[in-house]
Amino acid sequence: MINLIGTYECKVDAKGRLMVPSALKKQLAPMMQDGFVIKRAVFQSCLELYPMEEWNVLMNRMNKLNRFKKKNVDFIRRFTAGVKTVEVDTNGRLLIPKDLIAFAGIEKEIVLSSAINIVEIWDKDKYENTIEASSDDFGDLAEEVMGNDDFDGVS
Repeated sequence: MINLIGTYECKVDAKGRLMVPSALKKQLAPMMQDGFVIKRAVFQSCLELYPMEEWNVLMNRMNKLNRFKKKNVDFIRRFTAGVKTVEVDTNGRLLIPKDLIAFAGIEKEIVLSSAINIVEIWDKDKYENTIEASSDDFGDLAEEVMGNDDFDGVS
């Protein structure tokens, strides 16, 4: 499992290309040849960039869902809507498909934010608004999510 680190600001050109920041590119280097999957986020209007290995782990899990249950089929369809494979080119650029740019409301300035094993891609203003809006509740959220005693020895 990979643990990506960092938040990076960069720009998207008119064609939807972004230059992957060198610090992030260095972390992603072992995964470059396998490529990536980019998709709509489930809970926010941002995009998620999965290294192919991480995507395959997730798809193996989803493949175990019973497809004779309507809610499972509906979930799979919605989760995979707009999914595309992408690669970082030899110049270190990543092309974001136009439909996904529209979904995330990406203008020109963006934020690439590591989220453990994936990278979230945000329009900069939306990212800052989301972080700011949730800052008051973060302490409560941290306590609820991380404050239990069920953490395998982590305190």
